[in-house]
Parts: sequence; structure tokens; C-alpha cells
Amino acid sequence: MKTFFKPTLYVLLAVLAITSCSRKKNTFLSRNIHAVTAEYNALYNGYNALDQGRTSLNDTYEDDYWEILPIERMQIDEDVILPGQSKNENFTRAEEKAVKAIQKHSINIESKEYNPQMDEAYLLLGKARYFDQRFVPALEAFNYILYKYPASDKINQAKVWREKTNIRLENDELAIKNLKRLLKQEDLEDQDLADATSMLAQAYLNIKVIDTAITLLEVAAEATKSNEERGRYSFIQGQLYNELGYKDSANIVFDEVIELNRKTPRIYMISAYLEKVKNFDYENGDKLVLSELLEELETNRENRPFLDRIYHVIGMHHLKGESVELASRYFNKSLRTNTRDQKLKARNYEILGDMTFDKRLYADAGAYYDSTLANLKLNSKPYRTIKRKRDNLEDVIYYESVAKVDDSILGLVRLPEAEKLAYFEKFVADLKDKAEEEEKKQEALKRNNGLATVGNQIGNRNIGAGGPGVPNQGGGFYFYNPTTVAFGKNEFLKIWGDRPLEDNWRWSNKGASAGGNSGTTADIAASASEDERFDPQFYISRIPSDAKEIDSISKDRNYAYYQLGLIYKEKFKEFNLAKDKFKELLESNPEERLILPSKYNLYKIYELLEQHDEATIAKNDIVSNYPESRYAAILTNPESVALKDENSPLALYEKLYDVHVSQDYEIVINQSEEYIQAFEGDPIVPKFELLKATASGRLLGFDAYKKAINYIAVTYANTPEGQQAQRMANEMLPKLESAAFVNDSISSGFKVVFKFDRNNTVKINEFKTTLDSVLENVRYYKLKSSIDVYDTNTTFVVVHGLRNAQVAKTFDQILLDKDVKKITEPYFAVSSANYQILQIHKNLDAYLNLNNP
Repeated sequence: MKTFFKPTLYVLLAVLAITSCSRKKNTFLSRNIHAVTAEYNALYNGYNALDQGRTSLNDTYEDDYWEILPIERMQIDEDVILPGQSKNENFTRAEEKAVKAIQKHSINIESKEYNPQMDEAYLLLGKARYFDQRFVPALEAFNYILYKYPASDKINQAKVWREKTNIRLENDELAIKNLKRLLKQEDLEDQDLADATSMLAQAYLNIKVIDTAITLLEVAAEATKSNEERGRYSFIQGQLYNELGYKDSANIVFDEVIELNRKTPRIYMISAYLEKVKNFDYENGDKLVLSELLEELETNRENRPFLDRIYHVIGMHHLKGESVELASRYFNKSLRTNTRDQKLKARNYEILGDMTFDKRLYADAGAYYDSTLANLKLNSKPYRTIKRKRDNLEDVIYYESVAKVDDSILGLVRLPEAEKLAYFEKFVADLKDKAEEEEKKQEALKRNNGLATVGNQIGNRNIGAGGPGVPNQGGGFYFYNPTTVAFGKNEFLKIWGDRPLEDNWRWSNKGASAGGNSGTTADIAASASEDERFDPQFYISRIPSDAKEIDSISKDRNYAYYQLGLIYKEKFKEFNLAKDKFKELLESNPEERLILPSKYNLYKIYELLEQHDEATIAKNDIVSNYPESRYAAILTNPESVALKDENSPLALYEKLYDVHVSQDYEIVINQSEEYIQAFEGDPIVPKFELLKATASGRLLGFDAYKKAINYIAVTYANTPEGQQAQRMANEMLPKLESAAFVNDSISSGFKVVFKFDRNNTVKINEFKTTLDSVLENVRYYKLKSSIDVYDTNTTFVVVHGLRNAQVAKTFDQILLDKDVKKITEPYFAVSSANYQILQIHKNLDAYLNLNNP
């Protein structure tokens, strides 16, 4: 009997336990078992996963201290996340645990929840979705808490998190309204008060109400229990005071951050120091104290992770103190820290570029601006600003390089044979020394690689970190480092120029836009064989000896001098530099076309520099030796300069452009050629060339247009017109090259064309007048006509506005009976697309034969 009783008792107790834990019953045992299981199983693991996810977010997030910091450290990813995907597996796991707690432990009977942990589960669900940047689902979770659990002890947290989500969804006005109501209705304390006020401050920051945000951040900093948050909130306060121009108030708040010292992340303390340095009053402040502070920041070993920014601020300090060399040294030291702050690198490079520009080292300044662009976001406002500055240097860099190379070549040409031999013997000796040094480096590198390989095999692991200064720290492939890539590109361009990707790219004739650098000794050495490379006679044999070639080099050099004189005078207002270039040009036996413009520009420069005696000499020279020139006319009659000179290049261009509009293309071509010769060397010449190219295309067709555009792109490559021609050659000409006609069935516009002999202008004008009167009587169609030049022999009178091919082919049938007899000239119909093709390629016969086999 006793043996039978024990198993029966166990079974009854088990059934009782199971039925008591049912989610369908609201009993003391059921509520507490499900509450405890949810809290210490699913929710515990869920919050652990959430904390791990937040830690990983904080580890990968980097604040941008060039801007006002956000209240919450969270990087928003713009990538679209598809359903079922996640940005972080930890947040997915946290969400799964929250859902598990709800599904398995919710005691929802008659729409009422009896498990006290369910509000916590929904809060975890909302937080996981929030940090996974799925803000709409997160909002649903927080709203569910407010709807379903109004008496929950987590209700204020849910309200704050809901408004955090609204702020992320850019519903700032709604968030402000709800948070102000929460602060008014509830007596919040400690962390709840800090969270609510800090988020309200963020909402005000988003709508640019800075003063209110400062007040709220002060409340949040006092209320929070987290020293990390206190340091961040106070630092943002200081930034906002600086934004409003209240530097004294900002420094007081920064001092509060500094006093926290090790209680808050060191980055806030260092940033506070640096912001105070930026606010320093150089007129009234103690510069000795500031220097001691900067020295302490630089030498403190704990500040090594922040040396990139510290060096930059020290550089700015020396720059304001006019210690330019010291400033340059610190900006370069900041760059050598291999900082990951792209904005910091861009600012360092930009400042170095500006300093180099002020020294008139324009080629070096251009290289610095190239590095600046490599570290800026493409097409951003700062990028466009630097791009314009860099583009302004393009011409001066190009012509300085041309002048330098050509001067070197001409200098070698003038050397006696003995001095040539001595020069290249020294050059070859230097080459051998460099080759030996490079060979030793390669051998050392091979030995080191061998040791690294052995070490890897012994340790059975990869050593990816490089030594000091090596950019592939941590095993990353160094070409993935944008700084390294940008530096490599700039070094390549300095040595080789802009060369196309092709075989034998080192050959001297491959330099595309190296600024005339293709004839340098370095180029010749690079293209030489091993035997030739160390033979002085090889280099001597490459020195030009033909009189025509030497004369061509001299002309190129003189033209470069002329362009540099104009650029320094007009673009950079460097009048002394411009004067030197024009004087060097006049002393170099220049072509006749460059002499008079150079003398006139020298006269203008003397006037600007108030060197009146030299200006008088230059003026008398022009008036006496070139009395018929337009420059002499301007100098002898200065009042005419205030009026529009009818014979000025610009005025002549404007008149010729009007002729182009009236379709007198032959006159445009002939006049353009005359003006190009007359104004050779003047900046207006490329404009005439482009106008002539357009007229040639309209009159002679695609081949003539293509030839002219390519000529402009090559001959005037560094002018706006030349760059425009290059874009046209790259983008537009390939689209126009096909002469094949399209199928009329896919066209929606058609024309009726009447063909006339171009010389019979009276007949053409009379016919157009008659046609216009007839078109006014046409019903259901709104038609108009035009006179279009086709070629040197043919002119078209064209009817526009037809939408149907059949109507165009039977054009006379839409005319009124009284008008049909007025239009007796033969015509043909053509789609708008095909009309454009036959005008471009002048293939009218091919089109007529195609439609009339």
C-alpha cells in the first residue's frame, strides 16, 4: 500500500505544479514562476546582449570634435536594412530574448497582463530595435508600454525612449511637446531627469534653439549618475557657448570638464584643454602660461592617443604667433601620427597648402591641395572650395613646369662639350649611389621578410602589423589606407606626370600632362636600358642639336613665360613676379607676336607698382615703335578706355557671335581666322577658335567639327575653352559620331523641308513669307517655319510642329484649298532625330535615297 502511495503522490504533485504554472490562470504561483523565469532567464540574457551591442557601438563610434557633439554616441547608418536583416547580431539576440519572454511568459487574461515583467520585456524589445536603427518598430514597442502598462514603474523611461525615437525620426517638435509635458507632470529625479532633459536639449539643438539647449544640458549634467555623461554634457555646453561667441562662459564649463579628470573619458578632458587654447586671447592673455600648457599636453605620455589634435592646435598657436616654420613643423607632425580623423588631415594639408602658396611655391601648394581633396567628402562645400583653389593653380603649375624643363634643356644646349660631360658624369655617379642604396634596402627587406615568414611558421600566426610609420597597422592591406594612396598618387605625379595606363608607360613620350616634364633627365633615365643608364654619352646624345627643335623648345619656353606673367598679374596679383616673367621673356629673343603684349603688360604693372619712371619708358617705347597698334591707341587716348572700344578683341568677338547667330557661317570662319592671327597671344584667341569650330561644324559637318574641337583641346588645354573642348571630345563627340538614321516609327516630331540654292536669298525670303501666311490658316496644328543653312550650296526652309509621319509626308493636304497653289516647291518629310543627323553629317543624299529607293 505504501509502495503504491508514493508514485501516486509524485504524479499528483507534478500535475498540480504544471497546472499551477499555466499562462491561462491568474494564480499566485503562476504569476511568480513566470515573472521569475522571464526576469532571470530571457530578460537577463537579453539585457546582456543589449549591453554587448552598445559596447560594440561605442567602440566603433568616433566623435567629430569639429562639430557640436550629439547628446547620444550613436552612428546612424544610411544603408537600407531589408526585413530580416540586422546591423548587429547582439541586438538581434536581445530582440529575440524579449520576444521569447513575451511569448512564453505573458499572462494575458481578458486583455489584462498579470506578469509584472512584461513591461520590462517590451522596453527591452524597443531598445534593441532602437539601437538596431529600426526606429518605427521601436516606436511601436514603446507606445505599447504606454498603452498597455500605464501604471508601470518603467513608464517614464518608456516615455523618454519614445521621444528619443521621435527625434531619430526627425519629429523634433513632437518630441519637445511630449518631453516638456513629462517634465511638467512628473517629478523626475536622478537619471530619469538627466535622460529627459538631455534628450529635450538634443531636440532643441536640432531646431537650432541653442540657448535653451545649454540650460537643459546644465540640468542633465547635475542630475546624471554617470560621470561619462556628465563630462560629455558639460563639454557640449562649452561648444554651444563658443557657438554663441561667449568664450568666457565656455572656458568656465571646460574647466568643469577638466576637473573631472579621470572620472570621465580622457578625450573630453583633452578636448576641453584644446578648446580653451582656441579661445585664448592673444592680445591680453599670458602667452607664457599658454606655452607651458601646450608643452605639458605634448609631453604627457597619457596624451599619446591624442597627439594628432594636440600637434594641430600647437601648430595653430605658432601660426597666430607668426612662427611659420614652427607651425609647419607641427602640422607635419600631426600628419605623421597617421590620424584617422579625415577632417583633421584635410585641415593640416589645407593650411600647409596656404602657407606654401604664400611662399609662391605654387606647384607644392597644388600638391598639398590635392591631399586636402583626398581627405574631404566628394562634392561637399569644403571640397568645392578647395577644388576651385586647386584649379586656379593648374595653369601656373603647368607653365612653371614647362618653363623649368625648357630652361634646363636650353641651358644644357648652351654648355660646352666638356661641361656637358662633367655634368652627366656627376649625374651618373649619383644614379649609381642611389642604385646601390636601393639594392641594399631591397636585400634588407628580403631578409626581414624571411625572418617574418619564419616567425609566422614558428608561431603559427600572421604578423600583420607594420613597423613605425608603416600604414598597414593591424594587418590591413596598405592600399586600403586612403592617406597612403593619396600620398602615393601625388609622389607619382611629381615624378612621372599624369600618364595613361598602358605598356611602356615610363617612356619619355608618354607623359600626358606632366607640365612639360616628359623631357627631364629623370624621364630619360627611367626609359633607358641598364647599359645606357650609366653612360654619360647616352644622355649627351639626347640633348637636342637640331636648330628647329631648339627653336621650338625656345618658343614653348617663351610662351610659358608670357602665360605665367599674365597669370601672376591677373589671377594672383603678384605684380613683382609678373614683372620678372615679362622681363625674362623680352630678354629671351621672343617671337614678334609676344613682344608688344608683354611690353604693354609691363607698362600696366609699373603703373600698379607706382614705378612711374619705368612706366613712362615702357609707354614711349610702345607709342614710338608700334604707333599703329591698338595698344598705342589706348595709351595715346586713355579716355577711350572708359568707353567700349569698338576695335577691342571682346567687342569684335561679340559682333562676330551675332553673325554666327544669323547663320553666316562662312563669314564667321574667315573672320575668326583673321582675328586669331591678329590677337595671337591674347586670352580671347581660344574663344575665337571655339566659335570657328562651331561654325565649321554647322557648315561643313561632323568631321570638320571633330577636328577643330580636338585641336582646341590640345592647343589650349589649360584654358577654360580648351577644357570645355576636352569635355566635348570625351562626352559629346562619341554620341554624335554615328551617321546611321533612326526608324521614323519611334519619333514623335517631324519636319517638312523645302530645299533651295543658298545663293538665291531673295527667293528664299519670299517663299518663307508666303509659307508663314499659309501656316497661319492651317487648322488643328500649331506650325512655324525657319531658315536653316545646310552647307555652302544649300539652304532649307523648314516647317516645325508636326507629330505624325504620314501628315508630314502629305503636308499639302492639310493646307486650305486657297493656299495649296501658293506652295508649289517640292519638299520631303523627315523626323526631328533624322533631321539632326543629316545636319550633323551632311548626308542628305543618303537620306533621300533611303526613303526613295
